[in-house]
Amino acid sequence: MPPKSDEIDKSILKYIEKSDWPVTTEMVADGAGVSWNTAQIHLYKLQAEGKIKGKRVGRQNQWMRVRN
Repeated sequence: MPPKSDEIDKSILKYIEKSDWPVTTEMVADGAGVSWNTAQIHLYKLQAEGKIKGKRVGRQNQWMRVRN
């Protein structure tokens, strides 16, 4: 059974949180155990919710956790 959407979000946030530097979509996908496309969709969702920040650097999207 595939992981649920909220489980994927938690896995992605956990992976980003433990990183000291911005991470790429590919790194998040590998760390969370999901496909690149799934990671990208969830990263955009988390960005829209204000939980992470993202920026385009060259041909990559880079992501980091928003510090409250």
